Parts: sequence; C-alpha cells; structure tokens
Amino acid sequence: MGERDLRGRLLWCELMTTDPKAAESFYTAVVGWGAEAYTGLENPYTMWMKGKTPVGGLMALPAEAKAGGAPPNWMTYVGTPDADATVEQARVLGGTIEVGPRDIPNTGRFAVLSDPQGAVFAVLQPADESAMPESPAEVLDFSWRELATTDAAGALGFYTDLFGWEKQNASDMGPTGIYQVFGRAGTPLGGIYTRPREMPAPPHWLVYAKVADIASAAETVSSLGGTILNGPMEVPGGDRVCQLQDPQGAVFALNQTKG
Repeated sequence: MGERDLRGRLLWCELMTTDPKAAESFYTAVVGWGAEAYTGLENPYTMWMKGKTPVGGLMALPAEAKAGGAPPNWMTYVGTPDADATVEQARVLGGTIEVGPRDIPNTGRFAVLSDPQGAVFAVLQPADESAMPESPAEVLDFSWRELATTDAAGALGFYTDLFGWEKQNASDMGPTGIYQVFGRAGTPLGGIYTRPREMPAPPHWLVYAKVADIASAAETVSSLGGTILNGPMEVPGGDRVCQLQDPQGAVFALNQTKG
C-alpha cells in the first residue's frame, strides 16, 4: 500500500468517556458490537468488535482532556503516511495542535488536532497498514462521518488540502443550507454543512454506525437511558438515520441502508 492509498483514509473511531463500563453495555446493546480488552497499553482500552474484527475503540476520557473541559466524545482518526508532516501541514493551514505526535506501542504514531473552525479530529500513521483494510461499510461498521461547522467552505478547503479528499455531490437542505459530500477515489465518506444557529454544540465531527434495524436500535437507546436527538428519519436516497446522545453525554448516530 502506497502513501497515496493511506492518506485521507478513515481508519478508526474511538469513544472517550467518563464511564467506560456503562458505555460498553450501552453500545453493545444498541449497535450490536462485541467488546474485547486490548492489552499492552498503559491505560485500559477496549475494542469494539464486528465478529473477530476490531472496528473501533473505547477508553476513559483522559484527565488532561477532562480538565480542559472536553465532554465525552467520539474521535475520528484519519490515515497519514507521516504523522509529523501532517501535523505541521495542518498548523500551516490554520489548524491547532491539541496533542502533539506520539507513539502508541504496536499501533503507530498519532496526534490530535482541531481544524480552523475548532472541530477536533486525530491523525494516525499505522505501524501495520494491512491491519486496517479499506472496504465498503457493512452492518456494525462505521459508515459515515459528518462535520457541523461555522464555515463549510473553509473547512472543506482545509481537509481537501490536508487529506486529498474530493468534493463530491452537494444537496440543498433548505434552511440548513448546502450539505456537501466528500470522499476519496470516487467513494463518498461523509458530509460537511454549516451548523444552524440553534445548534448549541460547537463545530464537531459526528460518526455513524450501520445497523440492521434502526427502529429497534432507537428503542434500545431510550430504554437504556440515552436520548434520541433526531429521527429515525429517511434521508435523500432512501437510507434512514438517527442521531442520539448516550447516557454519559457523547453524541453518536446510526444509519440503516435502504432495502
């Protein structure tokens, strides 16, 4: 796999929360993931499993993040062949370095950044690229990423420069404005839109997991103390989506494909 293939790939999603055990119970019930402890790290870490395949992670919200006012949140990791060079490029493009490049034993080198509008994300230079293959999203995979921001055009420019993402289809969402899809190699990966004034949250990335039955998953969310923020509802193309908040306060989303 060459540099071009790794740059801009969406590699991993990770929940950092105040109660990992409660979150594990909630998401395994709602999404259907398994959970498996990952050994070899300084702090406890759990992997979300699709059968025998790890698809994401779970850990306690770091003390430094908590002290800085960060709430429980999902982090998106984007691939790079050179974490240090990508961090420097992000800085030049107007991004902020939240956590400078550092190594994760047996995993790779990562850094946490925020874009010029303030949305936080991470970059990862994996030690073993083959361990994170790129394939179409199936049930239990992370299937979409969505950026709500104060400047959609500016954010799109930042990420296309940094990761080579393509500007793909755009939809007029009426009062919400333009919903701009981005992707790579012709495959759509997510959307970017200008955050409505009534949305209280600052600019942020929202991650979606694919489920087989979104109505059932939404019922489980409510029964386990989570909050349905929007949906389930149909979106252009026939898929159904639902945005939710887990009992610890992290915002998350689900989607079910048409058919």
